[in-house]
Amino acid sequence: MVSEKGNGSFVKAEAHKDAIQSSLAGTDVCSDHDILRICLLAGKIMLQNGGETSRVEDTMMRIAAAYGYDNSHSYVTPTGILFAIDGTAPATRLIRISERSTNLQKVTIVNDISRRICGDGMTPVEALSLLQETDTQPFAYPEWLRIATAALASGCFAIMFRGGWSDFMPAVLAGGIGFLLVVLLNRFVPVKFFAEFLAAAAIGGTAVLLTQNGVGADLNIIIIGSVMPLVPGLHITNAVRDLMAGHLVSGLSKGAEAFLTAFAIGSGIAVVLSLL
Repeated sequence: MVSEKGNGSFVKAEAHKDAIQSSLAGTDVCSDHDILRICLLAGKIMLQNGGETSRVEDTMMRIAAAYGYDNSHSYVTPTGILFAIDGTAPATRLIRISERSTNLQKVTIVNDISRRICGDGMTPVEALSLLQETDTQPFAYPEWLRIATAALASGCFAIMFRGGWSDFMPAVLAGGIGFLLVVLLNRFVPVKFFAEFLAAAAIGGTAVLLTQNGVGADLNIIIIGSVMPLVPGLHITNAVRDLMAGHLVSGLSKGAEAFLTAFAIGSGIAVVLSLL
């Protein structure tokens, strides 16, 4: 038997949800499945572009709550999102995440959309339109600029690690070649490990050849500075944050991914140094 107090709370919750659904009347998006679609699209964009698991789950649940679905549930891993809402017809969907990159600008845009939904009461039609526009946007920066920035950063890292100015240009050249190979190989090689391994080998080979010909003084500094743009810093940070937030599966899987990247970099350099 349901108590009068419990029954009153249930009626109030239903009335609140009915009021929100009534406010959505006249729009094209107002069903359980459409609200679910908005939440999943927001979570997908964030997870694909470097957002940590806890942020993805929190964002989806806040969006659902803003549209009157307080009893939503989410389960996020680096390779998939499972999200459920309890409405008039309980709905559950799964999205597979097969490609991941780093574009924190998209994460910021989704965060802003989520805040506007929760604060300003953005309509579902407008929210879905903005999310679809964000999802289809190309990478924020062109590839040539990313490669040039990685090359310059490699030289700056070499100086930061107490290398001489004679090591600056060799690190720039080796780092640029390595990052260029990562960008090109990722288009043709489905396994990320091999792309990073070959890029690290190219960096090691370039650094060795340059120092053997009198260009650059410290081989170790040049190699260290050149591989820094390949180091998975964001993955390590997100793995630690997920572990601290209690997301053990996501934290361990992201940590394993970061370890494989570090292993690929180290293996590529080790192979070159053992052969040359």
